[in-house]
Amino acid sequence: MSMLYLAQADQQQQLEWLDGGTLALLLDGKATDGQLMMGRFDVSEGEAPPFHTHTREDEVFMLIKGTALVWHGDEEYELAEGGVVFLPKGTPHGYRITSKKADLLMINTPAGIEGMFRATGRDKSTPRPPGFQIKPNPAIATEYGNVIVGPPR
Repeated sequence: MSMLYLAQADQQQQLEWLDGGTLALLLDGKATDGQLMMGRFDVSEGEAPPFHTHTREDEVFMLIKGTALVWHGDEEYELAEGGVVFLPKGTPHGYRITSKKADLLMINTPAGIEGMFRATGRDKSTPRPPGFQIKPNPAIATEYGNVIVGPPR
């Protein structure tokens, strides 16, 4: 059953993410009846996840601000501010932020991968443990259908 879900910015879960970035979880599977998840990254130059493949969901990125390189299989593309890319499940891909700062909107359908982000990141509403670092974890990634196939590009 679908129903309205509304969350103001101060109600959205904020996760500490790779390289000191932040991932705001705007919509998750609970809010969308499993149909999609939406997140918004506030990241800096050089931020890049491992080269990976999604086995369960398609992914869409929109670069609201900034620039990035995107890899889909063996092909490299430049993504400019306002650009959108669709990454179908089952194909290896990755990206690297090339601007000083970037604002990146991500949508995955169906939902579910937000569990990986929550298990790997840190909820910023909780105290930060001394020495805490965000590190990609292949076992957690695999649990959520995200297969790491190589290091960041």
